[in-house]
Amino acid sequence: MTERRRPPLVAVIVLLTAVLTVMLIAFAWPAARSEPRDVPLAVSGPAPAVEQVQAGLEQAMPGGFEITAVPDRQAAVQRIKDRDAYGAIVLDATRPEVLTASAGGPAVAQILTQLATKISPENPAKVTDVVPLPTDDPRGAGLAAGALPLVLGGIIAAGALTQLVRSGSRRMIGAITFAVTGGLALAAVLQYWLGSFEGSYLGNSGVIAMSIAAISLTLLGLEWLLGTAGLALGGAVMMLLGNPLSGMTSAPEMLPNGWSALGQFLPPGAAGTALRSVSFFDGAGAARPLVVLSCWLVAGLLLCALGALRTRGRAEPARHQATAVAA
Repeated sequence: MTERRRPPLVAVIVLLTAVLTVMLIAFAWPAARSEPRDVPLAVSGPAPAVEQVQAGLEQAMPGGFEITAVPDRQAAVQRIKDRDAYGAIVLDATRPEVLTASAGGPAVAQILTQLATKISPENPAKVTDVVPLPTDDPRGAGLAAGALPLVLGGIIAAGALTQLVRSGSRRMIGAITFAVTGGLALAAVLQYWLGSFEGSYLGNSGVIAMSIAAISLTLLGLEWLLGTAGLALGGAVMMLLGNPLSGMTSAPEMLPNGWSALGQFLPPGAAGTALRSVSFFDGAGAARPLVVLSCWLVAGLLLCALGALRTRGRAEPARHQATAVAA
């Protein structure tokens, strides 16, 4: 019996170095290039003043903000609560005011707070956080840190179920059941222990469960069709693209152009946006990310169905052959 040939040590070292480099680029590049890009911002006030502020923002941060003029402060607040804007500038005659929403993105709120001193140096603008983060987690660290467990939960579930459970249908049942229990557990920790979430506990749990199920079912289907290569490919996409491009540590509009849109079409990014909407904005802006998660769920189920059909197609000839031999 011949011994299986092993790759040269140099090849192994080169491969490991390449993997390490790709991981560093995937996680560090979006963070290192983080800056405002077409961040929706509302501005209210006299038309000449609005144009002056818009020109000043464009000069300070070219392409950083997408300005929408609104009639008054109330309209600006409503746009923020509807998640149509991350903040607003109210050009009041007595004292300007900058409205932020740290719950929608702490990084954007920090930038707007810094701009408050530049709008009117002689009369610094008042800063009001319209939709603040919880007092127990004022920096939003819990939600930002929760991105990795969401991704790992789906990947680990798919990997464990493929190794420990033989039946495909039982793997699917296990993935869905784990998604529900995992969603309830993670939401309980983030909401009741760390104080990072507000709003409906079941709503937050549902979003997390959808994310875990979308990832795990998709990976199960890929493994069913392509074997270990499919599982590795799906896991790499979710970990090296989905996680760093989710925008959960800052905001999607803070990521490099193009990549931010891609991140929102992957389960981690959609889950992060949906969680902010459900937890802090009464569901405003949650429709699109929930549709994205639903599409991934359906795609995962279809992949599993195709895998089941393929397995059945392979089993039929063997069954007929066994029947013929028995006869």
